[in-house]
Amino acid sequence: MADSDPMAVFSLRRRLVVGLGLTVFLFWLVAVVGSGLIIRHEIDEVFDSAMQEVVQRVLPLAYSDILAREADDTIEQRLPEVGRHDEYITYVVRDGSGRVLLLSHDASPKLFPPALATGFANWNGNRYYTESAVSGSIIVTAMEKPGHRASTVRQSLSMLALPLLVLLPGVILATIWLVSRSVRPVQALGRAISARGEGHLAPVSSSGLPVEIQPVRQAVNVLLDRLKRALDTERSLTANAAHELRTPVAGALAQTQRLMADLADPSTRQRAADIEAALLRLSRLTEKLLQLARAEGGNLRGESEHDLREVFPLVLADLRGSDRVKPALPADPVISNVDIDVFAIALRNMIENALKHGPADEPVPVTLAQDGALSVANGGPALAPEDFQRLSARFARGATASEGAGLGLAILVAIAKGLGGTLELVSSGKSEGVELRLAFPLR
Repeated sequence: MADSDPMAVFSLRRRLVVGLGLTVFLFWLVAVVGSGLIIRHEIDEVFDSAMQEVVQRVLPLAYSDILAREADDTIEQRLPEVGRHDEYITYVVRDGSGRVLLLSHDASPKLFPPALATGFANWNGNRYYTESAVSGSIIVTAMEKPGHRASTVRQSLSMLALPLLVLLPGVILATIWLVSRSVRPVQALGRAISARGEGHLAPVSSSGLPVEIQPVRQAVNVLLDRLKRALDTERSLTANAAHELRTPVAGALAQTQRLMADLADPSTRQRAADIEAALLRLSRLTEKLLQLARAEGGNLRGESEHDLREVFPLVLADLRGSDRVKPALPADPVISNVDIDVFAIALRNMIENALKHGPADEPVPVTLAQDGALSVANGGPALAPEDFQRLSARFARGATASEGAGLGLAILVAIAKGLGGTLELVSSGKSEGVELRLAFPLR
């Protein structure tokens, strides 16, 4: 029975793929963020060290250059550019009064604040480092190019995140492949369980199943064993009871018939006739129960093969009203390993059903196809598919005055299942008449 709760139905494969994909993505994202923090810290140290080194190298050179100037030479000087290149650190040299004495070739005095304390400082989003010499008469301030540090961090993080974007589809595909391969044993176990039925209750093999699924297999095998014992008990009881009833019923029927022959009183003879009719019904019921036990007992196929056409004259010779039966058999032999008694039981029940429920003056066509499909038709009111399902149950009888135990269709359904075939009502679209079709593999 299907579960009505939509949350109770989910795909294990989809859950594993999504879960593993998100896990990889989140862990990689955490790794990128953590690496970014570390990289940012290391870049800050490297860039600060570079600014400090620039200032410490420029300071003695600037001092020597200023001393070499003429006493009245106070003109601001800018170092010439040596080859075209990007300058990420610029600097400016001032005297104690803040007058600019020397600039790097790409430095802009407007970006340098007039007074900065010695050491590192941040101003207007820029990073500065300042040192002084000669009692504060010479001050050198270096500035990092705006945005250069942040750009370096972004590029580093991009290089870390890029593999995630490139490899994530591959990781997802690999995960799908791995999960699909991993759930194959589960699917195989599901197919093995679904193949079990009334005629096939063998234990599920443990071959190829992982350790995690072994408890499920063991539980299913325990359940199958319990079901097999229950069915065997039921079938054995049915078969034994029917078999044990056959002899005393036959004896009672014979004694009743002898009693009828010796009785002269009409009323007493009528009572004996009623007893005879009841015993005949009991005898037919016993025979049907034996057939049902045979149909449900398994082993519906034998070791040898035979021609199914040979069964027809044997069955027809034992049926009352067989003159109405019009068999249509193929010209070539229909070779099959289906047990000859099982096929005879199916053929007999299909013909008996048609003879009982069809008009007494109409023929009953019986057709055996070359592929083994057996169909029997009769006239009368059409039978709807839902009525056919209802009448296929045990001891279910339709609206008919004819005698019967209500086991004919149940026997046919059991035979169809045991042979791996189907029993169908193929005339549901017709206005009248019923046609049953029993199809099964020949081997």
